Amino acid sequence: MSKIHVDFIRGKRVESSHQVKALVTNVDGKVLLSTNDDNEYFFPRSSIKIFQAIPFAMSNAIKNYKLNTKHIALACASHKGEKFHIKELKKWISKINLKTKNLQCGIHAPLDRNASEKIIYSRKKFNELHNNCAGKHLGMLTSCLVNNQSITNYLDYNHAHQKNIRKIFNKFTESKLSKKNFSLDGCSAPQYSFKIKSISRALNNLIKSYKNNYEYTDQVRTLVNSILINPEFIGGTVSFDTKVMKASKGKIFCKSGAEGVFLFVDFQKEISGIIKITDGNERAIPIAILNIFKKLKVMSEVELKNLEKKEKFELKNHSGRNIGCISLTMK
Repeated sequence: MSKIHVDFIRGKRVESSHQVKALVTNVDGKVLLSTNDDNEYFFPRSSIKIFQAIPFAMSNAIKNYKLNTKHIALACASHKGEKFHIKELKKWISKINLKTKNLQCGIHAPLDRNASEKIIYSRKKFNELHNNCAGKHLGMLTSCLVNNQSITNYLDYNHAHQKNIRKIFNKFTESKLSKKNFSLDGCSAPQYSFKIKSISRALNNLIKSYKNNYEYTDQVRTLVNSILINPEFIGGTVSFDTKVMKASKGKIFCKSGAEGVFLFVDFQKEISGIIKITDGNERAIPIAILNIFKKLKVMSEVELKNLEKKEKFELKNHSGRNIGCISLTMK
């Protein structure tokens, strides 16, 4: 496999085209599908939140503050600000006795349109809990509280908690992060660029850890199991990663990231995959993932059909008239 691209077709002509970088391997690293971009660097963005949450799971934060599985899932999530998300985030911040201003993720409107409009119409204000990374930040802050670490600079590169996160990345990728690959995410947390093959190795080690053949098994199982029983908390009601986990009935863990990133792990078949839409357009993700799943038989035909029903690959205008379609080509 050397090339995958997604075309948006209006009438009979291609209007837009999105190149896809992809790598799928089994747990031993055998390549099952590749666009030969394995050594290219990319920013995984929010797709790697589960690794950032391992130090949180390692601390006594979950036990000390009696956090539930929904809170644990939110620590790995890009929530959409729906009512049930905010409800659990409010419970969490109340448990640790902090204020929303203690979160340094910044403020934006809920990513769920209905949730955002309700707040606007009620003339209330958005706050840090509406930020889709609020759970990740609460995980960091809760860990710092338990470990008696400063919460005023918890995002600093040299803060003890950020050092612990880098240790996790170094362990799971089996490589050492260089500061030249350091940047900031949209929520101001440290973000790093990795080679695609390094994140592939990290995902396979995640499988091994979950299966008790690697380190951090207890923590990884706590995080993964919390996500799989609360898939609507990793994204939201209409999020593609949430839909995939629901359709797979808990066999697949997956997570999207900004700028067209999507990671998945099949714990039963012991394979993992990464896609990165080169131009960052996330609209190309669903058809790319569905076709990769079909090719590699990652999901059953019934599961794929159920998932496909929730995705629309025919293009319609605002009057509901068909104007084209979304198409994928693998060469």
